[in-house]
Amino acid sequence: MAHATIYVGFTVPQLLRGAARIFPTHSALVVLRHSAFCYCTVNGTIKSKRKMDHLERTANNFRQEVISQAKVCGITNESETVKRLRLAIANKDFTFKAGQWVDFFIPGVSVVGGFSICSSPGLLEREGILELAVKHTVHPPAHWIHTECTLDSEVALRVGGDFFFDPQPGDSPVKLVLIAGGVGINPLFSILLHIADLQGYQESKGNGYKMGTVKLYYSAKNTSELLFKKNILGLMNAFPGKITCCFHVTQQNSQICKELQPHVTEGRISEKDLEKHVSKDTLWYICGPPPMIESISKLLSNIGVPRNCVFFEKWW
Repeated sequence: MAHATIYVGFTVPQLLRGAARIFPTHSALVVLRHSAFCYCTVNGTIKSKRKMDHLERTANNFRQEVISQAKVCGITNESETVKRLRLAIANKDFTFKAGQWVDFFIPGVSVVGGFSICSSPGLLEREGILELAVKHTVHPPAHWIHTECTLDSEVALRVGGDFFFDPQPGDSPVKLVLIAGGVGINPLFSILLHIADLQGYQESKGNGYKMGTVKLYYSAKNTSELLFKKNILGLMNAFPGKITCCFHVTQQNSQICKELQPHVTEGRISEKDLEKHVSKDTLWYICGPPPMIESISKLLSNIGVPRNCVFFEKWW
């Protein structure tokens, strides 16, 4: 989810009131729980004549009860239009699964954001850190991140979402195909990092979940808009044959750097690209703009992928 908008019956200062500044009033929680409609469906499509806000899209999704204060401890430019935030999480009970998102509460801003997490659960466990990559838009929370957010800025977060990959040690190995469009890479990058953590643990300890192969297809207008590309290349080098990636660019006007060239295809992700991965033990995770998801879903249906093996989240 690139961003989302919430208009609720309370202000963020009310939400953060008190010594801990992280617990909303009971009435605020009631508003959060009941003022919306579904956002993310699995194996289905969403059709609406108007653009739904974040609460409407996520009302039927899982949400944690825990709302945690967080402090910005790092800000970098992931691209010309995307900032990457590192957030130190205050609450030790705060957890998430790879692929989920957060409600993003900003003091003094009445609009609440929704952003997919781009870091791994392992980073939170090891360092108490969560990361978000947010594209610049006029959406108030995204605008705040790009124009007002500084080191030590304080916000509050709550985890939600039913789009995730969370295998357990006793589960049978599966192959994954991850398909991302634009900033839809965020939850899939979290899943990719989680897989790397699981694979690293399995290789070092000899137990835990044994992962199958992972293929990432990532489409953007040009290579400058491919987020996390150096990290992704690093994962491919760290786990050769286990993690692979094909970057797709649709409007490339400059020369592609030598490091990326072997992994870049000009043009959209096609049926021919995907059909080679069809098998009974493959799961497909897709995140991107709604037209892309609907197009990819049709491609997968055409090549015989069962609907119960396809999971997606639309960003808006």
